[in-house]
Amino acid sequence: MNIKELPEMERPYEKFMAFGAERLSDAELLAIIIKAGTKEKAAIELIYELMNHNDYESLGLSFLNEVSTSEIQKIKGLGKIKAIQLKAIAEIAKRMTKPADILRYKIDSPEDAAMLLMEDMRFLKQERLVTILLDSKNTVIKIITNTIGGLNSSVIEAREIFKEPIKCSSAKIIIAHNHPSGNPFPSEKDVQLTKRFYEAGKLFGIELMDHIIIGNGVFASLKKMNKF
Repeated sequence: MNIKELPEMERPYEKFMAFGAERLSDAELLAIIIKAGTKEKAAIELIYELMNHNDYESLGLSFLNEVSTSEIQKIKGLGKIKAIQLKAIAEIAKRMTKPADILRYKIDSPEDAAMLLMEDMRFLKQERLVTILLDSKNTVIKIITNTIGGLNSSVIEAREIFKEPIKCSSAKIIIAHNHPSGNPFPSEKDVQLTKRFYEAGKLFGIELMDHIIIGNGVFASLKKMNKF
């Protein structure tokens, strides 16, 4: 069975044309992407099977960030090409949230910084610490990754954070890391780390503007919380 063999008003293409994309379910939108199903199952049935796998349905379309291409291919009828198509959609969605030219992006608020990083960091399974390098007008010069894994304040040295900003003559920096739990509330370790880098920034002549913690669609600004 393929989509054309479904009753007309159950076909995602026809529903799209008649009512618009907003009236389609997540599964119907993804069925349009993969186009055809198999002899046994329509495309939308394959998508439902995938979304029901590991309770992905509860995540909505964000499950595409969780599922791997190999996991998609475990569903009979979803081969390598369809797996790539589905993962490509997730990447497109991620890139659409980013400014077109990151190196001309100006950060004037914690929300600006969070928007720049959210889609790249919200689904990470490990903590990652990044630094946004800014010029004197708060325009992004560069974004670098400092560490991947647990953030242990005893092993993250200030020189690791400030080496690249000094090299690039950065006037200001924003540090950011994610909480894989999805809850961005800062720990005491996060606060102490921020205070240490803030003081180090004074010595290097580079202002630490903020420390942003990324959760799942939410964030915390230690500057806004008056933590340093």
